[in-house]
Amino acid sequence: DGEDITLTPEHKKAKHIGRLFQDPMRGSAPGMSVEENLALSSGRGGWMSRISKADRREFRDRLALLDLGLENMMKQPVGLLSGGQRQALTLMMATFNPPKLLLLDEHTAALDPATAEKVLALTTRIVEEGNLTCLMITHNMQSALALGDRTIMMDRGNIIFDVAGDERRGTTVEDLLRQFKNASGGVLNNDRMLLI
Repeated sequence: DGEDITLTPEHKKAKHIGRLFQDPMRGSAPGMSVEENLALSSGRGGWMSRISKADRREFRDRLALLDLGLENMMKQPVGLLSGGQRQALTLMMATFNPPKLLLLDEHTAALDPATAEKVLALTTRIVEEGNLTCLMITHNMQSALALGDRTIMMDRGNIIFDVAGDERRGTTVEDLLRQFKNASGGVLNNDRMLLI
């Protein structure tokens, strides 16, 4: 919305930012139930508060949209969920009250390919439906080109390629590899970077 928040205290910025980490074990409270985690993220889980029947119904309805069976695990401790279930829950928690900015730090990297694809599709749906501004960090070049409207490639903390609009629509993974080689003077020597 054009507001400079650089000097805004972190606790004030935090309420406008949702984030997911690479590690599915971060971003939720493992000893608390699915329901309790959702209550906290929705703002309905204050000290000594009760979760109403309407809250439970809303949580269950939202969880059903994930298509992971979590709507039937409301009392289950989050620490017992699979990595994919936990990451999907964390995504829901980060966007329960739509943030102004959603930060995704390789949020599918620790998941198996099928679950990663499901979480990525869910992410895309939530971002599009909520019209959220999203910054996704990924080593998956296909995802970097398939999602969003701008792709920035970095090497050792420096931007080496920035593409958007019509130019981006025609960009391929091979173009990214070539751009990396030209800009950095080297080749990608990390197999993880070559995942496509």
